[in-house]
Amino acid sequence: MNEFQNLIDLVHSMRSLALDRDSAGHVEKKGDADFVTAVDFGISTRIREALKEMYPGYGFFSEEEAGSLSDPCFILDPIDGTTNLLFDYQMSSVSLGLYQDGRIVFGVVYNPFTEETFTAKEGEGAYLSKAFSDGSVIRKKLQVSSHEPSGALVEFGAGSTHKELTEENFEIVKSVFREVLDVRRICSSALDLCYIAAGRIDGYFERVLKPWDVAAGSLILKEAGGVITDYEGNPIQYAEKTSVVASNGLLQDFLLRKVSRKEENA
Repeated sequence: MNEFQNLIDLVHSMRSLALDRDSAGHVEKKGDADFVTAVDFGISTRIREALKEMYPGYGFFSEEEAGSLSDPCFILDPIDGTTNLLFDYQMSSVSLGLYQDGRIVFGVVYNPFTEETFTAKEGEGAYLSKAFSDGSVIRKKLQVSSHEPSGALVEFGAGSTHKELTEENFEIVKSVFREVLDVRRICSSALDLCYIAAGRIDGYFERVLKPWDVAAGSLILKEAGGVITDYEGNPIQYAEKTSVVASNGLLQDFLLRKVSRKEENA
């Protein structure tokens, strides 16, 4: 992990901007329930410029920048959970993944409000570091839960920017809710994946996500023993939008059946 410490430090350096309530209040509307703030733009610009110096020749693919996937390429969501940021809900994250040789090889997801940092390097496991006000830091290896569906907490993405899918999405949620312990709405896809990796929740599904929503978190989840696919059970790709079903592995078939609505149509 030491070879990527510079990337972790770079993401951490965005904390003061992420916590700037004045910048969070400068809002543009991209679409229905789809916002961007000066925080999003500021973090994206600063990280892009820093990466240009640190990794010349690498591509850059970000929610707030024009571009597309290349190889190698950094995939950035400067603020995953912008609506949360607007409301000071404190469940937002900076998410940075490194795509190389056709796969994500490093990921970092940082919540500047809780000072929790989730990281993974391909083949070396996933870790959570938490910084405290006294300067101390704890670090632990992540492992997904062993919960079966009946004892599981499941996160779902309602798709606030795709309300044409409301009926479909909530029919799936109702079907899932009947058979699990409970459901949750965190509203940061990157944190959703990391929370499964940490065993805090057990599964997650959402119909429409973008590459920057899942790039870093997908590796963190897999390195913690979890599974992530699209709604058809195919591996995740990072070039364009995708559906996502993610879990501790023990819920994967259950959730794939639910999102396919095969039981309902049988």
